[in-house]
Amino acid sequence: MEDGKIKGLLSMAQRAGQVVSGDFAAQKALATGKVKLILLATDAAEDTKKMYTRLAARHEVKLCECLTKEELGRCLGKEYRAVAVLLDRGFSEALGKRIQSD
Repeated sequence: MEDGKIKGLLSMAQRAGQVVSGDFAAQKALATGKVKLILLATDAAEDTKKMYTRLAARHEVKLCECLTKEELGRCLGKEYRAVAVLLDRGFSEALGKRIQSD
């Protein structure tokens, strides 16, 4: 996985205000129907992974696992983050392609 390109895209999306991170905020964004992509940290708890897998299926949103909680948080200018959701289709498609191509 080309972590550098993924981190760069994710950081740009954050600066553009198109990322919501953290469990509560991510679930709230999913409920609004605005989420285009769910990103889960590779080292997230198994219960968290199961819950977001179910939520992704229910809301028909693509889910990708990438980066560690520390790396994901650092990209977003935050502490550790196990989950982040993207609200913009363009950023979501670009990140999804980068993650799948690796």
